[in-house]
Amino acid sequence: MQHKLPAIAINGVIDKQVSPLDRGFTYGDGVFETCRMMNAKIPLWNLHAERLITSCGKLFISITLNLIQDYLAQLIAQISPQDLAEAVVKIIVTRGQGGRGYRLPNDVSPTICIGIFSAASYPESNYSQGVSVRVCSQRLGCNTTLAGLKHLNRLEHILARAEWSDETFSEGLLFDVNNNLIEATLSNIFIIKNENLLTPDLTEAGVAGVMRRLIIDELTPELGLTVSIQKLSHHDLLTADEIFVCNSIFGIWPVVKVFDQKNYFFAPGKNTTNLQKLLAKRLSLQN
Repeated sequence: MQHKLPAIAINGVIDKQVSPLDRGFTYGDGVFETCRMMNAKIPLWNLHAERLITSCGKLFISITLNLIQDYLAQLIAQISPQDLAEAVVKIIVTRGQGGRGYRLPNDVSPTICIGIFSAASYPESNYSQGVSVRVCSQRLGCNTTLAGLKHLNRLEHILARAEWSDETFSEGLLFDVNNNLIEATLSNIFIIKNENLLTPDLTEAGVAGVMRRLIIDELTPELGLTVSIQKLSHHDLLTADEIFVCNSIFGIWPVVKVFDQKNYFFAPGKNTTNLQKLLAKRLSLQN
């Protein structure tokens, strides 16, 4: 039997329910990955898988990649290939069911929730003409233990995203409590000044995105560019030559307007365009 999207499986069983005692539900005790799927494949799977297993290790959640991949393959096999031409895969790993209290249970089995959803739809103009973003009032707390992880506690981002409903803005930019630029609500950010690519230091806050890593490790070297990871301020942001945001679902969007009490305007630059082209080539080769 083929299942329509969305199709969600808990520990390999479609439509199974998560226990109200699951620590992912009660405490946000877990991590997740959101992956773009193309023709039943996840082009950046190696990067997603590495981050997922590394994050589980940092939270002392014992899990094997083989088990996750087996569950994912089982779910894919139950869905029409036509529905998998363009889709989004979300993988959630929690510590599993436990009793009351923060103490880690002595005997607990992780919960693996895998969902496959219809592809996100974004205007083509986001890529070709760029997007408008706003600076959010919500600030990110600093925590060197959790920084970089895509853990389940996303309340800061939810509150930031609640600050606007105007569809003029495609993203909201987030600073930490020390006024360092960190990221956007669902993406990472790069700025370009004098042909130098800069991206925020995420050792105290933020999510170290898969697309961010691909850009740093693979795309920029191929273009003969380098990336400096450093603390960035409001001034750095608003005096940039180019700005773009990125994630593994939509890729790379040039930023053409930043609202921070007033509007600041930017033009899509050649470096951003070259990275977009190289990314498209990279994904087509992986597909």
